[in-house]
Amino acid sequence: MVDGGTVVLFDDDARQRAVEELGILDTPREERFDRVARLAHELFEVPMVSVTFLDGDRQFRKAEIGLGGREAAREQSFCDATVRGSGTLVVEDAATDPRFAENPFVVGEPNLRFYAGHPLQAPGGEQVGTLCIVDTAPRTMDSHERELLRDLAGWLQSELSRDDELDRASVVQRGLLPRTTPEMPGYEMAAISLAAGRVGGDFYDWYEVPGGMRFTVADVMGKGVGAAITAASVRAALHTSADRELVHAVERTTALLDQDLTEATTFVTLFHAELEARTGRMRFVDAGHNLVGVLRADGEWAALHSDGLPLGMSFGDRKAAGEIVLDPGDAVLCCSDGLLDLLGDHPLQQMLEVARTSRPDDCVATVRRIADGRSLPDDVTAVVIRRLPDARTEHA
Repeated sequence: MVDGGTVVLFDDDARQRAVEELGILDTPREERFDRVARLAHELFEVPMVSVTFLDGDRQFRKAEIGLGGREAAREQSFCDATVRGSGTLVVEDAATDPRFAENPFVVGEPNLRFYAGHPLQAPGGEQVGTLCIVDTAPRTMDSHERELLRDLAGWLQSELSRDDELDRASVVQRGLLPRTTPEMPGYEMAAISLAAGRVGGDFYDWYEVPGGMRFTVADVMGKGVGAAITAASVRAALHTSADRELVHAVERTTALLDQDLTEATTFVTLFHAELEARTGRMRFVDAGHNLVGVLRADGEWAALHSDGLPLGMSFGDRKAAGEIVLDPGDAVLCCSDGLLDLLGDHPLQQMLEVARTSRPDDCVATVRRIADGRSLPDDVTAVVIRRLPDARTEHA
C-alpha cells in the first residue's frame, strides 16, 4: 500500500514535460545509475531491480537487473501506481492484494508477487519514475528496509538534481561565449569551444578595440563546474581591464585571481593578444599556454614560445609582451591542449594541413566534425584568424 494511504492529485501532462526536460529517456546505461541498482540488488537480495522513468504509455528502464529488457508497458504497471501515489509503495503478495491480483504482470510474466518502489522526482517536484525492487515470491519489508530503499532513491534523486544544475550551468556558460565575431576589414576569423562534459574550463573571447581587436584563449586545470566558474572569473576580469594596456590587463587579472586560484589549487594557462588591423602587428602575453603559432602564407609554421607562468602559479612574476606581424595570407592559430588530444597522432601536422588549404570557418568545421559523436577526453577550444592575401602591409 502507499505509505500513509495518502491520495494525491496527479498531473500526467506535467510529469511528461518534466521527464522530457530531464533528457534521460532513451539514453545509454550509465554507471552512476547501474551502481545504485547493483547495490539494491545485493542489499535486498531480490532477483529484479529497476530504475524506471515513465514516458507516455511505456516504462523506460535507465538501469535494470533481471527484468530482461529496457522497456515495458506502462498501463497497470506497479511503477505507474507508485508515481501516482505519495511515498513508498510496498506490495508484499500481489496475488492476494485486490488491487493487483488480476494484474497482467502478476498473472503473466514475470509473475510478480513482491514489489517495493519509491518515486523519483524531477527538480520541479514532479514524480517521473521509481526505484523498485521485485521478487517472484511473497516477502515482507520492515521499517528499516523501507528507509534504506528511500535512501537509495534519494541518491538517484541527487543525480537528477545534479543533472539539472549542470544543464543550467551549461546554458549560462554558452551565454558567456561571444555572440558576434569582430568585423575587421582584411581579416577572416572563426572559433570553437567544446566542453568535455556539460560545462568546461576552456574559453575563448574576442572583441573590438580602437584600431583592431583583442582575443583570448584560456584553459583552466580541471573540468566541470569548478573549472567553469574559474573560467568565467578570468573572462570577467579581462573584460573589466579591456581599456588597459595589454600587459597591464593581464597583470591586473593575475592580481585579482592569483590568491583564489592558489587556494583552490588550480591554475589557468592564458593567451591574450591585441591585433592591429592596419599593420597586422600582434602583441601578446602568453601565460604558460604555448599552444599558439603563425602559419605563414608560404606554408611555414612559426610557433610562438613563451616562458611565462600560468595564472595561479605566478608567484609575483611580471608579465611581458611578445610581438609578431601577420603579413597578407598569414594566419594565427591558438588552441587548448584538448584539441591535441582530439586529433591524436601528429596533431600539429593535421592542424596545419587543414589550415593551409582552408579558411578559418572550414578549420573550425573540421574540428567540429572530428569531435561529433565522440566522448571528448578534454575540453576543446580553437581560434583561427587569417589576414587576407590582398590586405595591404603597413608595418609600423
